Amino acid sequence: MSQLDLGQLMAKAREAQTRLAELQRELAHRRVEADAGGGMVRAVVTGGLRVVEIQIEPELLASGDREMLQDLTAAAVNAALTRAQELVQQELQRASLSLGLPSAPPG
Repeated sequence: MSQLDLGQLMAKAREAQTRLAELQRELAHRRVEADAGGGMVRAVVTGGLRVVEIQIEPELLASGDREMLQDLTAAAVNAALTRAQELVQQELQRASLSLGLPSAPPG
């Protein structure tokens, strides 16, 4: 590999590193939501995989069914986190393609 090739490779690596850091910042501000129990519990998470909001319908609270509330909350949060992870994976693949980098296999 020549010096020129190595220099181009290093420049490409710096560009990729900068773009991926920008993408992480952008994703941290994007929100994804999911619900459970027919919308009785709704969870909102960021692309940074942080739970930022949980909404619970008043009827569910009034029912006093603690176990159902716990189950639906866990289901909504897990569904929202899964969606956020899918969003992150899609955006990283797009970024890799735009930078001419090989994309990681799904998994």
